[in-house]
Order: sequence, then C-alpha cells, then structure tokens
Amino acid sequence: MFGFGGLRGDKPVTGGDPWKGRLAFGAVVLVAGYFVVQLVVTLQTLWLLIFGAIVVAVILRALADPIVRWLKAPDPLAVFLSLLIVVAVLAGVLALFGAQIADQVNALAAIVPQGWAQVQTWIEAQPYAAQILEQLQNLGSRAGEALQVAQKFALGFAAGVTTMVLVIVAGVFLAIEPAKSREGLLSILPMSRRARMREVLNACGKALKGWLKAQLFSMVLVGTLTGIGLALIGVPSALGLGLLTGLAQFVPIVGPIVSTIPSVLVAATQGWQTALLAVLVHIIISQLESNFITPMVQKNVANLPVVLGIFAVVGIGTLFGPLGVLFATPLALVLHTLVTMLYRQDVLHDPDAKAPGQK
Repeated sequence: MFGFGGLRGDKPVTGGDPWKGRLAFGAVVLVAGYFVVQLVVTLQTLWLLIFGAIVVAVILRALADPIVRWLKAPDPLAVFLSLLIVVAVLAGVLALFGAQIADQVNALAAIVPQGWAQVQTWIEAQPYAAQILEQLQNLGSRAGEALQVAQKFALGFAAGVTTMVLVIVAGVFLAIEPAKSREGLLSILPMSRRARMREVLNACGKALKGWLKAQLFSMVLVGTLTGIGLALIGVPSALGLGLLTGLAQFVPIVGPIVSTIPSVLVAATQGWQTALLAVLVHIIISQLESNFITPMVQKNVANLPVVLGIFAVVGIGTLFGPLGVLFATPLALVLHTLVTMLYRQDVLHDPDAKAPGQK
C-alpha cells in the first residue's frame, strides 16, 4: 500500500535467489583480483623502483633526523646536508683508497683468468678430466654468444645507471616530506583505519631504518675482516676482494656465497693450499657474522628466519630479477612487519606478536 513496507497486495516482496547474488559478487571479486594481479605483474619493475626510492629516503632520513634535532634545520636543508654527507664519505674513501682499490680491481681482472687456468690444470690431473675439460671447451667456443651477452650487459648497465639516478631523486623528494607522502597514502583509507595504518607504516619505516644501520655496520666489518684475512694468507688484491665481499654482504645468504668465488680464484694463483685457506677465511668470517656480528647489531631489529630469508631472495629474485635480489631482504622485512601487525596482532590477537621497536 502506497509503496511502503515492501508489500505488493497482501504478499511481501521476496529478494529472489540469494545464491545468485553471492555468485555474482564472487565473480566480481575474482575478475577484480585477476586485473589487480595483472596490474602488479605488468608494473612489477615500477613497484620495486618505488620501494627502492623508499629505501633511499629511509637512509637519508636516518642521517637527516639528527640534523633536524640538533641544529633545528628545516627538512629540505637537513636532507640536502645528508646527501652531502653521503657524497663526502664516498669521495673521502675514494681519495684515501681510490688509487689502491682501482689498481687492485684492475689486477683482479688479470688474475682471475690465471686462477681459472690453474683450476683447469688441477682438473686435468683428476679422473674424468677429459669429460670435464670438454665441457669447459664447449663453453669457451661460445665466444660469440658471450660477446652478445656482454653487449646486452653494457646496455643494461647504462639503463641501470639511469634508473638508479631516478630512484635517488625520488628518494630525496620522499625524504624531504615523508609525512606528506604517508598521509597521502592514508587518505585513501577509511577514517577509522588511518590511525592504525599510520602506526603500521611508522613501524615499517623504523624496521627498515634499523635494518639498514645494522647492515651497513655488518658490511664494513665483514669487508674489513675479509681483506685482512686474505692479506694475511698472501692472497693478491686483498683490499679489492674485501671491498667486494663487503658490498656483497648487502644481499644476505646469496651475496657472501657469490663473493667467495673470486677470492678462491685469485688465491688459486698462489697454489691450492692458499685457495683452501681462502675458503677457510670466508667460512670463519661467515660464522662470525652469523653468530656474533649479526645478533649484536640487529638485536633490536626484526630478524627474519633463515629459511624465510632464502625463499625471499629466491622468490622475489625470480619475480623481479636482479633488482629483486638486491631489495629482497628489506622487502621481506616490511612484509614481515605488515603480517605481524595487521594479521597476528589485529586478527589473531597474538600477545607474543611484536613488531620491530615494540615492547
């Protein structure tokens, strides 16, 4: 009557089959999910570059915050001074050790093939040497393919440098106004969820900052110890190898393993005993790093389980390529923080779930 009450005559109007509505809603969700996944996959490099800019911003803010606190400088000036500090440190290292490092790196380019030749000589003295050397010769006969790979690498390196510049510039702008960027992201969320998500984002930033500080300390210490250890056993270009090992430390698990290879090849030019000692040096320093250095410097940082770290490097590296391997651990750390706070704390109400910095 009069169109009120949902009545038509004396019978209430029924809503039809509820399963049709549920199926329609499920279909919409599946289609939307498919397009979201396609968008993520299509723009996968963009997402990783954005994360790289965030990492750069975190590094600059870690330096800028004390400047703001002690000198009362505005954020743009503090970030600019932080950038100058980074450039000055790099320039100072190059001024002090640049010539020596350059000489040793150039020496590495000449020594590594000699080490490879020495390895081949050892192989010839072993059983099944003919089959092994045949495979090595097959690899050597692909010089044309190697040249094409080198050309592609050169082009990729040039593109990588351009991309790195863009990431650094974006990171600088993010570091100047981090709160504005954060609030812009929060503006798409309901008002009731903004305070919690603000807390979560701050925790992610704190975890990244703590991890980066600890990782930098670990890189310097491991690189220094490796250089000293290799020099003591008589390995040529020990400083260059130590620098390479320290830089490789940024990629946990994979980096230290890969950085061992050039050390062993260079040591092989001095004899198989020196090569074995080089392996021993890397093993000892790796054990020191995993059992003493890392627990000491990362005691207040969320430590990822070793298995999770391995799968993060493999999975993210497979999805995003070499750039994914570089950022796999910090990205996994952020995801670990998100899962801890948004799922374990908010959904499971786990009292033992603690994000980095939480007590």
